[in-house]
Amino acid sequence: MTEKNKYYQMSLPERWHNLRGNVGLQDEDIAALSGEGGLTLETANQMIENVSGLYSLPLGVAQHFVINGVERLVPMVIEEPSVVAAASYMAKLVKLGGGFTAETTPPEMIGQIQLLDVPDIRVAKRAIAAHKDTLLAEAAEIDPILTKLGGGPRDLIVRELYSDTLGDFLVVHLIYDVRDAMGANAVNTALETLSPRIEAITGGRAHLRILSNLADRRLAKATCCIPLAALSFRDFTAQEVRDGIIAAWAFAEADPYRAATHNKGIMNGIDAVVLATGNDWRAVEAGAHAYAARSGRYTSLSRWWQAENGDLCGELALPMAVGTVGGATRVHPTARTSLRIMQVESAQELAQIVVSVGLAQNLAALRALATEGIQRGHMALHARQVAISAGAAGAQIERLAAQLVQERAVRIDRAREILSQWQAQA
Repeated sequence: MTEKNKYYQMSLPERWHNLRGNVGLQDEDIAALSGEGGLTLETANQMIENVSGLYSLPLGVAQHFVINGVERLVPMVIEEPSVVAAASYMAKLVKLGGGFTAETTPPEMIGQIQLLDVPDIRVAKRAIAAHKDTLLAEAAEIDPILTKLGGGPRDLIVRELYSDTLGDFLVVHLIYDVRDAMGANAVNTALETLSPRIEAITGGRAHLRILSNLADRRLAKATCCIPLAALSFRDFTAQEVRDGIIAAWAFAEADPYRAATHNKGIMNGIDAVVLATGNDWRAVEAGAHAYAARSGRYTSLSRWWQAENGDLCGELALPMAVGTVGGATRVHPTARTSLRIMQVESAQELAQIVVSVGLAQNLAALRALATEGIQRGHMALHARQVAISAGAAGAQIERLAAQLVQERAVRIDRAREILSQWQAQA
């Protein structure tokens, strides 16, 4: 791609043509991206209840991502300006250091059965342990296709909990490998099936039977190192940028008030990819924030440090329950196209891409905060939205946005005032 033909400089038809050539998108994919062949009201009416319309969000394609040696284009669905551009630019810097290295643990989800009114907690725990193999074998028969693909039940773990309201009670964890699915339906079905047997074994009453979104057995981790020389820009030296990023991260690591916004920046990237692929971004959010507090104190999901050679290195690890089969992932036309753009073949591969985007987005936010401030790049892009809201159209949008940024007055009242002046002059 030549300098003057960068993706962000292309027209929409040129971008679609580029995607055809790079990842082999077909006519149906382009139709989905253009809105002409995307989600229909008829399909939407089958997905949720009380459907009364459709709601669209922008889909951008992040560039320059190299993950485990493979170049990826990454679709991101988000309404916030600067996110796609920032992730792409950080991926470009990381590429200079060899790209992202990502890995995942097996796709094991946790299902919980809450056991109440247990006559004898100790006897019940021993009984479950004694019947563990039988219970797992029974769970393996629930979804023979999943078992054939290498998934299925892996373990039963019994936890004893105490509540001021309930007193002592038991929770049985079913560890279930869901392969390329997000896994909620498979796990919840298995829990419903096993509950009567566990009630009979323990004499207790199975109350809640539900998947946990704290998927801490299904982790995704990405690491990267950026060459020190690549960090300098404008009047900032490479050492200033590196040390500023590490100091900004240390603030989030030490303070939950900062960590909340720090992690929100990470999720800007993660949620955008999860949403683009039709996965449950709310489940991923819940798991991420719970994981950030696993030590008993809410803290940063990421970590940044100086390598021995002076380079900047970062790491991000969090639960990543995403799938490439089932649910909206296969029903929504644009979600299917997003998976084709990324050319993923498994849920674990998708998770590796998602966590890498989260790390890139974190780097972008920390770099901006530690140097020129978060508003410079963000407001330049936000100015376009303000210009449109004020009534600008066509060539006026870029002209008005540029003036708002130059005046450092990216406000709708000032935008309307400038438009009125232009109209009077005309």
